[in-house]
Amino acid sequence: MALSFASIEQAAQSLLLEPCMIKAVVDVESSGSGFLSDGRVKILFEGHVFWKQLKSRGIDPAELAKDPANAGILYPKWTKKHYRGGSGEWERLELARSINNEAALCSASWGLFQIMGYHYQICGYNNVVDFVAGQASSEEEQLLSFCNFMRSQNLDGFLAKKDWAGFAERYNGKGYKANNYDTRLASAYAECLG
Repeated sequence: MALSFASIEQAAQSLLLEPCMIKAVVDVESSGSGFLSDGRVKILFEGHVFWKQLKSRGIDPAELAKDPANAGILYPKWTKKHYRGGSGEWERLELARSINNEAALCSASWGLFQIMGYHYQICGYNNVVDFVAGQASSEEEQLLSFCNFMRSQNLDGFLAKKDWAGFAERYNGKGYKANNYDTRLASAYAECLG
């Protein structure tokens, strides 16, 4: 079931934000839907994060990257050249899971708000498997995770001030300008206001 605007309003009230600020994040991060048409949660797999996640578990990603089959899921620096979008991201995730399940789940962003799996704890979960199950359960659960994430990272203040660039840098990383996250957020906010 799609997230209702009433739920967005309630979450916005709890964060002391305007509902259209949260709606803008939803529109920019996931085009307004936390699930694919086949019912699976929307994800984006990040091979450079998988690289770091494996290293942190004592697994040598450079050795695994020598296998040509892993070229699309293991690389040391961010690039979007391996993105497939939609169900193609699930194919990438499944390949990564065959190497290390936990590291793979931590290396994808999930749902309406595209929160990385490695943020599971600050989103209110004990482990990444529970986080993934929560994201897969409903857009309401994805919204709850977002609210927890916002509070834990003190990001609500940036949205409240309409500091789109400040929010985008902290939410999407220093390369946010390359994808125009800040201007897209401002536009989505204005469109929501009508």
